[in-house]
Amino acid sequence: MQANINIPMLAVAVLLSGAALAQEPVIQTSAASPPLRSWMSSEVGEAWGLGYKGQGVTITVVDDFKSKARYDGNLSGSGQFLRHGEWTSREASLVAPLATMKMHDFTLSTAVRLARGLNVLNLSYSMYAPAGYALSKIRWNQREKSIISHAANGSAIISKAAGNDAIAIGGANAAGDVDFLNQALKGTKASIFVGALSSNGSLADQASLASYSNMAGADPVIQQQFLVVGVAGSQTGLHGTSFAAPIVAGYGALLGSKFTKATSTQIVNQLLNTARQDTISNYSVAVHGRGEASLNRALAPVSIR
Repeated sequence: MQANINIPMLAVAVLLSGAALAQEPVIQTSAASPPLRSWMSSEVGEAWGLGYKGQGVTITVVDDFKSKARYDGNLSGSGQFLRHGEWTSREASLVAPLATMKMHDFTLSTAVRLARGLNVLNLSYSMYAPAGYALSKIRWNQREKSIISHAANGSAIISKAAGNDAIAIGGANAAGDVDFLNQALKGTKASIFVGALSSNGSLADQASLASYSNMAGADPVIQQQFLVVGVAGSQTGLHGTSFAAPIVAGYGALLGSKFTKATSTQIVNQLLNTARQDTISNYSVAVHGRGEASLNRALAPVSIR
């Protein structure tokens, strides 16, 4: 799905990879917690058990909520046929069930407004233009201007899907196009690029980068902003870094429920600084960036200073 919205030409595209629908079993937790889905890391249930469920945090999903395009999937125990944005917002809300969810359709050129308190923005789309343009020449609309500003000044956590071209962030894909939204978020205070592992990793069963996922690449700035999480597409029918980013958005909200006075930048740094490399097969900073996000490690300290 594409729509030309900027000058020079930029095409906005969602980052979903198709797959067959699969029935997804539910793992039950205590009655006081929502059901932990099998596509989630077990650490999500542990965070819930400690009382951190996203309360006090607003997650805004910028995505497709209006088009006719729909996809089969199964995140919560039964198959559904939903728009891309409906899937990504549902995934984030399942990870952080007490977060306030807001939707901003990506056909709207209006600025993304923030709520009071901690804000998380989920971006499971790319904005493409042919390689060779200077970033300074891109004429962003008010939506992207606001997102880039929120990232640069640290007013919101930005969880950005890395892309599904199996290339380094910042590189040109097979069509010769570059995701200039990734370029604009590079080096900003509160942005995380999220790649996809083919499963949740553990010491006993290390995970590998999904075949479609973009990677950190050789740029040390991008490497410092890059995380990976498991995307269990074989269970949910939903593949792509589109479904990695909402997991990290949800993680940001869970951390915000504990660290209620922390800034967006502090939460982002906490997720990046506590990532694990030992749960990844053949870990490489050029592929996996900081490593696999770990809620247990991120929630461990008494406070963020």
